[in-house]
Amino acid sequence: MAADQSTQYVFLVDDEPIQNEMLKDYLSERFQYKLKTYENGEDALKDIGLNPAIMVLDFHLNSHLPDAKNGIDVLKLVRAASPSTRVIMLSGQDKLEVAVDSMKHGAYDYVIKGETAFSRMQNIFNNLEELQGLKESNNGYKKVVIFLAVAIAAIIALSFYMVHKMGS
Repeated sequence: MAADQSTQYVFLVDDEPIQNEMLKDYLSERFQYKLKTYENGEDALKDIGLNPAIMVLDFHLNSHLPDAKNGIDVLKLVRAASPSTRVIMLSGQDKLEVAVDSMKHGAYDYVIKGETAFSRMQNIFNNLEELQGLKESNNGYKKVVIFLAVAIAAIIALSFYMVHKMGS
């Protein structure tokens, strides 16, 4: 499934449907992304062609389906299939090694489930939007610099040509 270039998707992947719906409601009130929820990583990976801007991925995804891939396995596959997708790991585990393992495998950030998780998620989304805006501005500046460099080179070349032509 190919993505419409103007639509920015966020995938919410958690095997707890209530968690997914609460986060979806919270984010939909604050951001203009198209939010899609999944109860397992395998289903989210089927839609990876939509090239989600962000994926919020639960660390443990096998409470209902024991054979389901865990968050780290899904993270690795997402990083390979869609390197531009920013993956935010979400977990009930307040363990440093889990956060480090997530980051080591390419997670953009790690959020612990709890009373501050949604506001922390909002801050991360705001930071990602700001980062995207800076990248777009930077690309615009690069184009202007290239245009100016080409224009200056053309003026210099024309000047040399005119001096050489006048001297002949």
